[in-house]
Amino acid sequence: MTWERKILRNIYVPTKENGQWRIKWNDELMTKYKAPDIVNVIKIGRLEWLGRVVRMNATRSVKKIFEGKSEGRSCRGRPRLRRINDVEEVLRELGVRRWRTKALEREECASTIKEAKAKLKGS
Repeated sequence: MTWERKILRNIYVPTKENGQWRIKWNDELMTKYKAPDIVNVIKIGRLEWLGRVVRMNATRSVKKIFEGKSEGRSCRGRPRLRRINDVEEVLRELGVRRWRTKALEREECASTIKEAKAKLKGS
């Protein structure tokens, strides 16, 4: 997000206000750019990916890795973050419950993603 705003500030030059130059504020940049927020696009992509993986056959390697448990001892310190942790956080933010059962049904998964897009666009 920061990188995106930096680039947009270079594209949309500063404005002169009361005899002084100032850079554009974030809301000014977003209204001029009129494109979806890249962070929200990534969140939606993760949700779509999750639906595909949950519906895959158990023999597929992606599904095995997604549901797999590592053997042996875990390392010291904080557990490593996994991709599913990020997706579950987004689902909690959006108030989605029972996402595994919803993801198994293609139509219900699509409607959940559609609702998520509307909520993320509004925020």
